[in-house]
Amino acid sequence: MGSTFYRARIAGTGSYLPEKKLTNHDIEKLVDTNDQWIRERTGISERSIAADDQVTSDLALIASERALKAAGLKATDIDAIFVATVSGDHIMPATSCVLQRKLGCNHVMSVDLSAACSGFLYGMGIANDMIMTGRFKNILVVGAEILHNYVDYTDRDTCILFGDGAGAFVMSRATEEQSSEVFSHHMQADGYISHLLELPLGSAHPINEENLKAGWHRMRMKGREVFKNAVRTMSSACEAALKENKMQGSDVDWVVPHQANVRILEAVAKMFGIPMEKVIVEIEDMGNTSSATIPVAFDRAIRDGRIKRGQNLLFTAFGAGMTSGSLLMRY
Repeated sequence: MGSTFYRARIAGTGSYLPEKKLTNHDIEKLVDTNDQWIRERTGISERSIAADDQVTSDLALIASERALKAAGLKATDIDAIFVATVSGDHIMPATSCVLQRKLGCNHVMSVDLSAACSGFLYGMGIANDMIMTGRFKNILVVGAEILHNYVDYTDRDTCILFGDGAGAFVMSRATEEQSSEVFSHHMQADGYISHLLELPLGSAHPINEENLKAGWHRMRMKGREVFKNAVRTMSSACEAALKENKMQGSDVDWVVPHQANVRILEAVAKMFGIPMEKVIVEIEDMGNTSSATIPVAFDRAIRDGRIKRGQNLLFTAFGAGMTSGSLLMRY
């Protein structure tokens, strides 16, 4: 392989949110809270919940098929599949391998990425680098989650936040006449504070009756600390992207953040002098779908005409780990 480097572009997007909804009024019946309290603190009014017969790869399949259609490609055109998820179909095999079978594009590299809410952004960064070096031409990057199975609906801190959904990008090699380009991406993690947001079940807390009774299969979060560190890590990642490319917030047409909490998004935007009118916010009717929030929000903004080719986009995310990252590109 020579020294030629290529540019990556987002060739097509797709998303899927299950039809069933869990509203704030539904949650009022489960814990001591109310619709106004939830809206003011999170910006969420309802979240999607997968049907009993749906698994994570089912959601991923619908989003992926829509992304492939938008890109004008067939499943057999895909060279690799990355699925970002913390709630896959199984511990093994990887959900990406199940999705590969359902799509009908066998014998391509397929791997799951576990970086929680930052997972999709990690996948975009890795896909960009693989396309840039010429190793692959078309890569399917998916964020898909069915989180409600891991929510403790007696815990007000977590049960008001999380929902289910999937989003997908087809990232492809740009041609000479296509101006799309990933300027840079910046991924990191701070394992020293990984205890702030956990789903503890695993080798540390094996599956047995005692650990299930203790609730180790449910998400646990220290909300105030997560909020503080989310603002810090996302801001740091955005600052790194702007600094490396000698850009300012005013040079960015749209910020596409992880849809965790509207207050976090407001705090990050304020830090860079970016008006909320330039921030893609879709959390109200989807909730926090972890790795799926960025591709779902982006797909919506593409389809309703807000985001257009040639615009500068700043993606940013944070998640359990604590993982975080940013990616700056011309769409």
